[in-house]
Amino acid sequence: MVLFKLPTLVGTLACAASLVAAIDISVSSTGGNATNGHQYGFLHEDINNSGDGGLYAELIRNRAFQISERYPATLDGWHSVDGAKLLLKNLSEPLSDVLITSLNVAATNKQGQVGFRNDGYWGINVKARQKYTGSFWVKGNYSGKFTASLQSNITGETFGSVKVKSRATSDEWVEHDFELTPSKNAPNANNTFAITFDASSVGNGSLDFNLISLFPPTYKGRKNGMRVDIAEALEGFHPTLFRIPGGNMLEGLTNRTWWDWKNTLGPLKDRPGFTGVWGYQQTNGLGLYEYLQFAEDLGTTVVLAVYDGLSLNGDITPEDQLQKFIDGALDQIEFVRGPVDSKWGSVRAELGHPEPWKLEYVEVGNEDWLSGAPEGWDTFKEYRFPKFLSAINEAYPDIQVISSGSNYDGYNIPKPAGGDYHVYAEPDTLVSEFNKFDNITTPHIVGEMAAIHPNGGTGWDGPQQPFPWWGGAVGEAVSLIGYERNSDRIIGAAYAPIIRNMNRWQWAITMIQFTADTVTRSTSWYVWELFAAHTLTDTLPATSDFDPLYYVAGKNANTGGYIFKAAVYNSTDGADVPVKLSFEGIKAGTTGELTILTGPENPYGINSPYTGVNVVKTSKTTIKSDKKGTFQFALPNLSVAVLDTSPPKYRRWNRAVE
Repeated sequence: MVLFKLPTLVGTLACAASLVAAIDISVSSTGGNATNGHQYGFLHEDINNSGDGGLYAELIRNRAFQISERYPATLDGWHSVDGAKLLLKNLSEPLSDVLITSLNVAATNKQGQVGFRNDGYWGINVKARQKYTGSFWVKGNYSGKFTASLQSNITGETFGSVKVKSRATSDEWVEHDFELTPSKNAPNANNTFAITFDASSVGNGSLDFNLISLFPPTYKGRKNGMRVDIAEALEGFHPTLFRIPGGNMLEGLTNRTWWDWKNTLGPLKDRPGFTGVWGYQQTNGLGLYEYLQFAEDLGTTVVLAVYDGLSLNGDITPEDQLQKFIDGALDQIEFVRGPVDSKWGSVRAELGHPEPWKLEYVEVGNEDWLSGAPEGWDTFKEYRFPKFLSAINEAYPDIQVISSGSNYDGYNIPKPAGGDYHVYAEPDTLVSEFNKFDNITTPHIVGEMAAIHPNGGTGWDGPQQPFPWWGGAVGEAVSLIGYERNSDRIIGAAYAPIIRNMNRWQWAITMIQFTADTVTRSTSWYVWELFAAHTLTDTLPATSDFDPLYYVAGKNANTGGYIFKAAVYNSTDGADVPVKLSFEGIKAGTTGELTILTGPENPYGINSPYTGVNVVKTSKTTIKSDKKGTFQFALPNLSVAVLDTSPPKYRRWNRAVE
């Protein structure tokens, strides 16, 4: 492959286009393969503050002063109001066994309102007539009222407040709930949440607070749920695959600090938090139950990851100590899909979901070929994966167990297990892998993929592009088409990482970027949305070579439609590519919806979260087959397209973002 070529003059392009012979594609009506209902999806873990401070709708940062092996308790995010003295304390009677540090607020003045405020996750979005629900726990002698308010961090203006009658006592921790509805919109997200109280009504001069929480309305109205605009952006690209609980997060930094799903269940006061692997403490507020509920709300298939005894620092669990983790994985599966009268199925029911969730795929570990290699990878192949595979398939023969590596990572994966292939690469590399899975027989997911480096870039250790760019998205499209051509074996592909907080991040390339009050869909989002909106139940044989046009053809048995997905990558001199497409059995005058995505003249163009400008252009037309039943059209260089002959009522367009 060559570097992207920029088109020059319109006249030159027209001349070049006239010299390009049409690509003649004939699609047979028989002889194809039934697909796995090839799934487009995403991996989520709390990288880039994409869980806490992102998808998870909690607005208060450092809400419970949680501590862990790596991170001490801090006052990060908290500030004094009107001279109150803030001090972290470990009381003899903490809020819970796991939330042992609390905030002591002492009134230095004897009169007036004092208290504390929180900046949120780099701001708080405040909307008029929108109901915010909150709570806080207090211990101490106070007979007055608390005031909870949302205020400008610039002017101090109050947008909404509510009085909360104190039920606090010095003998025990008492939870206080409230609802707050602002009367006006804040002009920006530079806002804070404050709690104040009357200094004259405090018995001993100070009060202790913990687990201070504030939620906006959540996706589908779920308690302890997801941020609406981010969830809707994820929903909008029609994902059907959701790999949880993430990648490196699953492994943890050490074999003492791996992501233990049991710590993420139940009341928030009983969740200890997690030693995050991306440079900050995590709350465990977004736990296994919340992930599964969100997957159900999105209608996605879950790939459930289970910890397999290997952590990021290379800690390896010896064979004679592995059984507890195998048992933990079986418990985790039982929590998801066990009957209500099973041990962990009953726990799920008590939390509010008596019906088992559907679970078909379980992945053992994450990137074992990378963490602690070569010993970690050797022990995975020698005893860790075989033991997990045997135990899971014995208990659940219908579950497709997936190795955390692929055949391409030097592993002859034992049957009936599948593999997981990860690729972060230049667009040229993604294009070169178009036929990578043509001759593989082992089922695979592509659990993480994205274009992250420019062509001719400096390799894995070099800088990523600052955002997904159009040429990279087209490279992703070529690989996605390659996966879908083999979707009788390739279960699906997941974009990773999925979202990025623009105020704190460790990984630049993500499908969606956000701040406290904005969400930006990247160029990649539009490509994945288009392909995911048109599902194939069967691939069909077709006659033509590939390059510069890459495509897959098939049908959807549910709609009766024929579908053609294509991408043009680096055509000669940037010329349009004429296409003659015929489906066996298609009659003259058959209509199809042709959607073509194109990008800016500069293939490195981005959807910048700073400007909000979408550089992806969507052209949608209805075309008819000619007297021979052939569809004729031209696709520009660096374009992505779908032709779908399904009746209009079945075409799954996301009208809201066109």
